[in-house]
Amino acid sequence: MLLINDLGAHSNALRNSIDAALSRVLARGWFVLGPEVMAFEEEFAQYLGVSKSVSLANGTDALELALRAVGIGRGDGVATVANAGMYTTTALLAIGADPFYIDVDPSSRTTTLAECERALDAGVKAIVVTHLYGTATPEIKQIAGLCASRKVPLIEDCAQAHGAKIDGKMVGSIGDISCFSFYPTKNLGALGDGGAIATNNAQLAETVGRLRQYGWSSKYEVALGGSRNSRLDEMQAAILREFLPLLDQWNARRREIARLYAATITNPAVQLPACDGENYVGHLYVIQTKQPANLRAYLKEKQIASEVHYPIPDYRQPVFNGKFADLRLPNTEQLACSILTLPCYPEMSDEQVYQVSEAVNSWQS
Repeated sequence: MLLINDLGAHSNALRNSIDAALSRVLARGWFVLGPEVMAFEEEFAQYLGVSKSVSLANGTDALELALRAVGIGRGDGVATVANAGMYTTTALLAIGADPFYIDVDPSSRTTTLAECERALDAGVKAIVVTHLYGTATPEIKQIAGLCASRKVPLIEDCAQAHGAKIDGKMVGSIGDISCFSFYPTKNLGALGDGGAIATNNAQLAETVGRLRQYGWSSKYEVALGGSRNSRLDEMQAAILREFLPLLDQWNARRREIARLYAATITNPAVQLPACDGENYVGHLYVIQTKQPANLRAYLKEKQIASEVHYPIPDYRQPVFNGKFADLRLPNTEQLACSILTLPCYPEMSDEQVYQVSEAVNSWQS
């Protein structure tokens, strides 16, 4: 079976680097908030072009603690898309904030300036913009300007877009604070969970740094509410330090795979994504068709894995018990019933790409 993402191939190719990273940590005997974490935070901030990065246990904690750091609390409305797997919504529910769902552009699958303006006019206290599938939100700079003019914080969710750029500027360096996941399948993935925030605001970085460790102002003195234990461990930080210098070449290979798909998939029943240039880093290659379940079953017969990212808009999730029954976001809903993710990862060979393309082309809807 051709996997959607072959993590074994990824980690095996990097075994020497991984062993070196783990050996450094084991020899030092320092496993939490040590020199590897501090070095990675500095290196990741430098890569993004920001002044501060604070590492965390996972990407969802990054979203929650970023929201808390900018002052979001119970009952506050926060704008977010509903086509990104419930992750921001989960963070909002943990705080007691109220999601204000905004629609997306059908081509980029990310939100728009107009939708953000609609949310601001409705009185939201913050906006979370998600760079989805590896595509940087095209209007992120305009959205940032709008949020600044309204004095409303902008949070970038960059969990699927490590290394993507808009006009030469890294995603994660545009909003007030940005959030990253280092889950193993991400473009920059650890060998376990991990996350981080990035910002040019020293106060926000300091606040998140305190929130990640019990709200301490000094050891065992808790001064900040809403905190938790959310620390990236030294092992994962050391591994991420080895992987970070390779991120751009991995992203380049992902773009090559996307270009190969675009050149070889010719089935008229399949709509290909718009994904070329530095604004796209190929985290996921997501096609559209009127019969995604049928195509997925056909690919499985051909020993090719596929996935749906994501089948249920957040506001249709059972957890809400019909709270948003009257809400309609037409583009979000149309995407949810038409998308399908094809395999795309740096170790994928050209021959494997052709194998997928041939299977898609031979499918009859």
